[in-house]
Amino acid sequence: HVQLVESGGGLVQPGGSLRLSCTGSGYSYTSNCMAWFRRAPGKEREGVAVIHSRREDPIYSDSVKGRFAISRDNAKNTLYLHMFSLKTEVTAAYYCASDILWVGKFDFWGQGTQVTVS
Repeated sequence: HVQLVESGGGLVQPGGSLRLSCTGSGYSYTSNCMAWFRRAPGKEREGVAVIHSRREDPIYSDSVKGRFAISRDNAKNTLYLHMFSLKTEVTAAYYCASDILWVGKFDFWGQGTQVTVS
């Protein structure tokens, strides 16, 4: 069955870096858009970054622009989020999502990985 599995979260000190990964399985073609979302304690889920299948012109939320970088390896069905110069306010559960069925919406979601900056 189709699933997305995130990894790479953890506890990091302010100013540190992390790389999150999200690997898709259960399908053997390139998915459409893939994205990272996050939900901080007491806040609503927000979009962080999105990247098209052709890896052109990723889009970032203003809050992470310049400090996060989204990328993907289509051969590995894997999405990445490189996070630099981390601040405490990025502490959240991070989720990947993908339009695997090319229906114009994020039809599959990962279970999330916790990032804590402290």
